[in-house]
This record gives sequence, C-alpha cells and structure tokens, in this order.
Amino acid sequence: QVQLVESGGGLVQPGGSLRLSCAASRIMFSIGTMGWYRQAPGKERELVAGIASSGRTNYADSVKGRFTISRDNAKNTVYLQMNSLKPEDTAVYHCKVVVVVTIDTYEYWGQGTQVTVSS
Repeated sequence: QVQLVESGGGLVQPGGSLRLSCAASRIMFSIGTMGWYRQAPGKERELVAGIASSGRTNYADSVKGRFTISRDNAKNTVYLQMNSLKPEDTAVYHCKVVVVVTIDTYEYWGQGTQVTVSS
C-alpha cells in the first residue's frame, strides 16, 4: 500500500515562508502528476499547485508568484515552497500522488498538514 508522509506545516506570521514536503513510499510503479491541495474550514478542497512527470506546473491564481511546486523523482517527493504567506492561506494542506499502472491510474492522498498564518 502506497504511503504518503507530509511534513513542514506550522504557524507562521503573515509575510513568512514555509516549505511542505510529501514523500511517497512503497511505490512499485511510475508516478505521474503530483500536487498539493488545501481545505480551509467551511470551504471545499481546492487545488493549490500541480506538477506533471514532465515537470510542467500549474498553480491556483491565488498563489501564483508566491508558491513554487517542485519534485524529486529519485526520492518520490514533492515540495511546496510557500512565500509571502497570507492569513487566507490558512488551511490543511494535502498532497496527492497519481500512480500510473499501464493504462490505469490510482490516486493517493496524504493525511494533511496544518498551515496557519497569523500574527
């Protein structure tokens, strides 16, 4: 069973930075897209950033220019560098990994890490 372990969340003041990591283990096949989602209280889960196996990235408009997603394929790890954090970035952040098995794909989610931006 694939396991995703997230780390790097915490409390930070507005304007500060955090770096989230998500390491996937027990991967027996290729990893396709990796991404970060977030869910704030009372809101639906939303895509923050995604990165394809090619390295192509996409971002939510609200984080463009502030967040950077990257991946280390040798470590099966995806990162999210978050700069210039705002209170509205407060949420539980989840990573998602898509594993490709021939023509089928399987999604796996991390347990979530809390990010709180507050003074």
